[in-house]
Amino acid sequence: MSATDLPMIKGAPLPQQSPVQKFFGSTFISVVIYLLVIGVICWGSYTGAQNMGYSWQWYRVPQYLYSFTDDGFQPGELLIGLGATIRLSLTAFVLATALGLLVALLRLSGLIVGSAVAVCFLEFIRNIPLLVLLYLFYYVLGPIFKFDRYTASILTLAVFHSALISEILRAGINAVAQGQWEAAKSIGMTTGQTYRYIILPQSVRFMLPPMTGEVVHLIKSSAIVSVIAVAELTTFGRNIISDTYMSFEIWFTVAIVYMVVTLILSIGVSYLERRYAVAQ
Repeated sequence: MSATDLPMIKGAPLPQQSPVQKFFGSTFISVVIYLLVIGVICWGSYTGAQNMGYSWQWYRVPQYLYSFTDDGFQPGELLIGLGATIRLSLTAFVLATALGLLVALLRLSGLIVGSAVAVCFLEFIRNIPLLVLLYLFYYVLGPIFKFDRYTASILTLAVFHSALISEILRAGINAVAQGQWEAAKSIGMTTGQTYRYIILPQSVRFMLPPMTGEVVHLIKSSAIVSVIAVAELTTFGRNIISDTYMSFEIWFTVAIVYMVVTLILSIGVSYLERRYAVAQ
């Protein structure tokens, strides 16, 4: 049996990639293009700064990342801010997943009221800019319900991303074969038991890669809470710049820190996509 015969075993032939898709699908080429884009951005920024007569002070940046004292390694302000960003993002993600699951189940419930509530929630949240939603939670709902900055930030991120997560969960649940529902009903399982023991465990392989990608999205979105002075990476960066006037160095460093974190998570997404790929 030749290699070309293998796709026919499972049904229709696999779609053939065009030369352009194969070119950009190459990992090595993708890395090269990525590095070239980063290089062009850095070169443009350096040239612009030189034309402005900017004095570079990169030698001062490491102290804001780490230091060594008599007590050993000490994280700098930017690493402390990164830790705050990760805690904020993970807390918001847990709440967003719980709310997203509730919205997805309401939409799949078949109840007119439940489906209407879910659809209204989704359309309302998806059509509001994240910044406006943050102001709504902090300046409008905050005084009413006594939300502090941190709570308002978590709720904003959780509510905004729950709309996106609910669609991921709904798609994952719908991807489970209909025969699984029929088999559960045939042995007398209730709807709740079917979801708990049959549907949700099987839908994990469909949902896990895009859910991990949503974590990446949420971490990047968390930078917006700096506008209400919540202590996280971007806020620490702004504070350092106000003290040192090292705008270029600090913003480049903050961008690199975000990039490293999201790249690590993106590599994890790629692994999960291969690990939990569903055979066609």
